[in-house]
Amino acid sequence: MITRDIDTFAAFAREASADFGPATARAAFLVAPDGFALAEQSAQDNAYMAEAAAFDASRASAQHRDLQRAISAVLPTICFAGDPVTPDALFPNNVFGTAAGRVVIGRMRHPVRQREATRADIRSFFREVLGRQEIDLSTQPHACELTGALVIDRARGLGFCGLSERCDEEGARLMHEALGLRATLLFELAPGEYHTNVVLAVLAGRAAVICPRGFADPAIPAAIADLYAPHAAVCDDAEHAAFVGNCIALSADTVWMSANAGVALSDAHRRQLAAAGFAVETVGLEAIEAAGGSLRCCIGEMY
Repeated sequence: MITRDIDTFAAFAREASADFGPATARAAFLVAPDGFALAEQSAQDNAYMAEAAAFDASRASAQHRDLQRAISAVLPTICFAGDPVTPDALFPNNVFGTAAGRVVIGRMRHPVRQREATRADIRSFFREVLGRQEIDLSTQPHACELTGALVIDRARGLGFCGLSERCDEEGARLMHEALGLRATLLFELAPGEYHTNVVLAVLAGRAAVICPRGFADPAIPAAIADLYAPHAAVCDDAEHAAFVGNCIALSADTVWMSANAGVALSDAHRRQLAAAGFAVETVGLEAIEAAGGSLRCCIGEMY
């Protein structure tokens, strides 16, 4: 089922069993920020990006290594080399997504990011080394920036897809089918928002972090919060701006976010996550956040 009707989706979601698959990834992959710099095409519709002068390639590289080292304590994490001609490649979850036995290649909006989908080494790793079926959406005309646009409850097979210039309705349908989801809710992001995973996280199928200002229709975040109540942290504007919504559960008991997000996270929301069984772990990513994404954007998940 793929629908814009929140009531229909919510009724289905409440009855969906948590038996679709593992709630968190088995492993993770990163792409190094080699050539880290302002990607002017991406800046056209990413209001979170800083000016070119704020980009510090050396610091971004060091923080990216810190990120790999930190999350490797929770699950196996590999890192592919970057490429200076693809300055946004450190956000690989937009281009490469996985489900059981499959790897999906997304279709990026901007040409500078479309280059990332041609990476023969990453494709070969999934196809030849891991033996996964490749589903290539990169050559069709509809933008579908995978788990940037589509937040997934992996335990229940539910998708939450925000439509913007980075993902249209047909792109959402293609992702829904490629990932074999049970149900996907479509909704418009608020003007100025580019990816759903900046304003929504579903954590191991049992909690949600929601930034209501990122949704065009306030009924949508309210309904999502109701689905995950009492473990729905509804963020204020300061938390939203600090990328609290761009967090990820990498195990049943940890949620990861940037150090800036950790500082902005309210005590009440920290207690709420603790009540859901999550300890909050943070990594300093200030340099990387200049590129308009944060911790979750850096992590490709292997299911």
